[in-house]
Amino acid sequence: MPLSAESKEVVRATLPAVGAAIGDITPLFYKKMFAAHPELERDLFNRGNQKQGEQQKALAGSIAAFATLQLDPDPARVEAILSRIAHKHASLGIKPDEYWIVHKHLFEAIVEVLGEAVTPEVAAAWDELYWLMANTLIKLEDDLYKAAGVAPGDVWRTVRVAERRHQSSDTVSFVLTSLDGAPLPAFRPGQYLSVGVKLPDGARQIRQYSLTNAPAQGDWRITVKRIVATTTPDGTVAPAGEVSNFLYDNVFEGDELQVTTPFGDLVLPDDGAPLLLASAGIGCTPMIGMLAHLAETGDERKVSVLHADRSVANHAHRHELATLVERIPSAEVHRWYEDLGAREPLETVRVGRADVSDLPLDPNTKAYLCGPLPFMLSLREALIERNVPAENIHYEVFGPDSWAPNA
Repeated sequence: MPLSAESKEVVRATLPAVGAAIGDITPLFYKKMFAAHPELERDLFNRGNQKQGEQQKALAGSIAAFATLQLDPDPARVEAILSRIAHKHASLGIKPDEYWIVHKHLFEAIVEVLGEAVTPEVAAAWDELYWLMANTLIKLEDDLYKAAGVAPGDVWRTVRVAERRHQSSDTVSFVLTSLDGAPLPAFRPGQYLSVGVKLPDGARQIRQYSLTNAPAQGDWRITVKRIVATTTPDGTVAPAGEVSNFLYDNVFEGDELQVTTPFGDLVLPDDGAPLLLASAGIGCTPMIGMLAHLAETGDERKVSVLHADRSVANHAHRHELATLVERIPSAEVHRWYEDLGAREPLETVRVGRADVSDLPLDPNTKAYLCGPLPFMLSLREALIERNVPAENIHYEVFGPDSWAPNA
């Protein structure tokens, strides 16, 4: 059901003011919600993203984008934005009643920031907009839970670590099996699951990790890159990864983990279209899962694989990538490294950043991107210049999705 005509005009008139203030509204919203519900910050939300403000930016962008798309409807973009959010929510086990908690503290923040500008008419219009977005997400999430065969929010299970293996100097993979030896639920190539760990301070923090094996194998494999604290040139400190370091340092064969049913909307199509799988750094993980499926099923479509990394030593799943490409009849791989060390460049192994300017590309290519946001945005622009339609370019963001509102 679209936004009512009356509310649409109010939202149209007030969107510039709300949009200008939303950078103040969302941090205040989280502050209020966490004060009232500290368990949400401790056990559900990513504390690292909260400290850096990434979650606030993503929420602000999603709200503003959804509001804009009610004024100038674009069903495809609305579906893309909300589908991505719904999959993330399902992977966290979000339930409908949690939307009421968000509503209460979000509207308190709006009133506090905008003051008398929030008349009853304005409040009613934005309330309608909020519940239009919330109820659409609730329905999408309910459909995802039903498809997974679970009750709303009941996505968690205990698995055992059957194998731990280093994939590079700072990444390690874990093969996960059921406790009773039965096959784990199937998933689609490119999907991810959530891992929840109890940290030393008592908090349960959750992170998503792509599945890096073929669905037909009956178990699950994830790859974890340990994240160290870094300081940017402007002095901003990015904290160390709480969950990645905990898993890297403490989880070994025989240990048990709390994980969720797989979700995620970056999945391979079955239409036979040519594929471009492009990744940078640890963004290789969903691509490895897709390639494992293509190799397992003997897929014969044209597949171009691009990967960029800091160095050969930093490239997780480097040997496996080459092996999988060899198993796919019409696949080829191109790699770029910032530092090749003592190695000489080759035709398919080059120094520098990923470049598609001389890569043969079919106009019907379906492109799948994963890696740092600047890498994906740059590659998307280059692909569009090569006449790949924007709607054929798909992506996965590790963390809050600040691309979706502008994609």
